[in-house]
Amino acid sequence: MTLRITVAAPFRHTRKDALRKNELVYYYALDRKWMSTEQATVLLKRAEESGLLRQENGVYTILFDPATETIPMGFRPGSTVFEAHDPTQELIGRITKARNVPETEVASEMNAVIREQFGGNLLPPAALVLLAKKYGVPYEDLREVLIAALKKG
Repeated sequence: MTLRITVAAPFRHTRKDALRKNELVYYYALDRKWMSTEQATVLLKRAEESGLLRQENGVYTILFDPATETIPMGFRPGSTVFEAHDPTQELIGRITKARNVPETEVASEMNAVIREQFGGNLLPPAALVLLAKKYGVPYEDLREVLIAALKKG
């Protein structure tokens, strides 16, 4: 995943598990010249929303071991690191692929779970996790982002 590699890079390079915002922006925009300072700020926000970084008092802490990411020689992140990631849509896609059915069928089944089993008192991300468990579709890597979506919803 390019976002994970991009987030891991400055922490691996500096051998630290916490960096200030200005250090990260400097690394991305001026040191590596991967993006503008505005894009670096967007990247940090996206990494936070994805559960990869936590920010407290202007200091960003990485929430995974950066040593687990291999940074290829000559790596340069693409524009996909700035695109919003929809974990709900990704899980629908995984279930669709595993069952070899159209997305509309998965969405319909999700709505049926919400309506029939929970009387409308369940949010879509939770219903999708239930369907993923039912069909043996892996969802664990999306867990933190789905929980964050549930808290917002």
